[in-house]
Amino acid sequence: MREIGIPHPRLALPEPGQCDEPQAFLAWLAEAIPMVEHLGIREMRWEGESLVWELALEPNLNDKGTGFGGALTAQTTLLGWCWTTLWLRQRGYARDVVVAEASQRFLAPVTGDYRIVCAAQSEQGPASLAERLTSRGRGRIGLVQQLWCGDVLCLEAHGDYAVLAAG
Repeated sequence: MREIGIPHPRLALPEPGQCDEPQAFLAWLAEAIPMVEHLGIREMRWEGESLVWELALEPNLNDKGTGFGGALTAQTTLLGWCWTTLWLRQRGYARDVVVAEASQRFLAPVTGDYRIVCAAQSEQGPASLAERLTSRGRGRIGLVQQLWCGDVLCLEAHGDYAVLAAG
């Protein structure tokens, strides 16, 4: 069990030019953030520049038998953190990432297993973040997360993720 106030050890960076193996990253994430093992994440994968989670509804049910908004919000926020962290790690950065701002719009009830897709809010976002990291040693990126239950968009979230300076 994690100790309050004690940072979890960082996962070793992948070899230069390589990506993290998704299952190994998820295993580390479940150790670093204990609630992760209860989120119902079945799979994590990249689809182009988008990071995708496949999730089970059952551990995220509310009293009405649909998706619990608090759990769904936590998942979208955490997926944005994962996108940013994995993007950095692929480029050789071991940095702390924090969510600076987040918002959600609930569009339809989540009634079955679902997927969340996370991507940069703008096409220039990753290049802009890379430039800021080079020039200032820190930066931010806007991300959008969409939760789909089948072909129905149930939730859209936006997050601003800050990459802290090394040190």
